[in-house]
Amino acid sequence: MPVRIRLKRMGTHKKPYYRLVVADSRSPRDGRFIDQVGTYDPLKKPAAITVNEEKTLDWLKKGAIPSDTVKTLLSKAGVMKQFAEAR
Repeated sequence: MPVRIRLKRMGTHKKPYYRLVVADSRSPRDGRFIDQVGTYDPLKKPAAITVNEEKTLDWLKKGAIPSDTVKTLLSKAGVMKQFAEAR
């Protein structure tokens, strides 16, 4: 089962709010997920990113692959640097 860390869109029309979720790569974007590891609110200035670092690092060590956008967000939050150091 290939597992990915990706964004799940929430919120209303023209007011997006995203959750960082761990999901099976075959499930739909806003469908079933395994675990929630953070949130992203692009409408706040500056954009608000909250990440549960323990959960995220645990999933990355288990082999979860972040999407391109999530990889950028995790880099801004400093999680990708911690993951690289832990390797």
